[in-house]
Amino acid sequence: MPELRPVTEIRTVACIGAGVIGAGWAAYFLSRGLRVRAWDPAPDAGEKLRRVVDAAWPALTELGLADGADPGAIELLPTVAEAVEGADFVQESAPEDLALKRSLLAELAAATAADVVVASSTSGFPMTDMATDAADPGRLVVGHPFNPPYLIPLVEVVGGEKTEAWVASRAADFYRHIGKSVIEMDRELPGFIANRLQEAIWREALHMVAAGEATPEEIDRSITDGPGLRWPVHGPCLTFHLAGGQGGMAHMLDHFGPSLKAPWTRLEAPELTPELRDDMVAGAEVSAGGRPMAELVAERDRAVIAVRRAVDAARAAGGAGA
Repeated sequence: MPELRPVTEIRTVACIGAGVIGAGWAAYFLSRGLRVRAWDPAPDAGEKLRRVVDAAWPALTELGLADGADPGAIELLPTVAEAVEGADFVQESAPEDLALKRSLLAELAAATAADVVVASSTSGFPMTDMATDAADPGRLVVGHPFNPPYLIPLVEVVGGEKTEAWVASRAADFYRHIGKSVIEMDRELPGFIANRLQEAIWREALHMVAAGEATPEEIDRSITDGPGLRWPVHGPCLTFHLAGGQGGMAHMLDHFGPSLKAPWTRLEAPELTPELRDDMVAGAEVSAGGRPMAELVAERDRAVIAVRRAVDAARAAGGAGA
């Protein structure tokens, strides 16, 4: 294990890949007063990166900027090697292509110092599978965010079979230091935790649309005006604990346990037929109501900020009254 500086001394982050996720990470790092060195092979990467940062900055400002936060403290470099030069932490956010991830992570591991963590934003690949080409896979770890990374606080951290223990701990400590909510997973799990749960709902939604049982708009409203209102506070497990009344989870399971075998769910993914695809696209357009993507993004950001503030206030009030 190399000699490590405190995570508070991490001042420069390399963002490798500047698409939606990578640019979102860049905006968040900038809001925390960090400098960002970015790389992306797309010819219009600089323009897209600037557009995402500018669009995210009002929401980040409303949430509260760290001292020294500067949306201009970012530089797009022509090569990976130049982008990671002088970086204290690396966040890789390349497309979900396993061969690409393997090659890029191997290059990053070779180009960075022994005390620099290289984290991948992958949404599904385990690090054990992505690190196969790296001569030194010990500093490679998953740091999986939720979109958009500048707004949603969750990051799931998990190493691969050859990831050194200090690497996962340091990544988690760094993310917490910059204000993220971190789950340190003790084992690799396909799809991680949050994506597994999200995917279950998504598959059920596709089945219901394919069977003509519900429209995309009805499915969205069933969550936004139903259980989705409870989940920012308690999550699905604690919600069911409350459903058991004074008996809590034990009473809920004893009472509703038999219904777990009821044929409600169809967890196998349905075939994505042209008809189902067209129905989902048309349904999403109905839900969007003709509004442009930028307007929808702004609406989402305002609402998430309001929800986060309301939940934080409720928790603070509960703690004060305890």
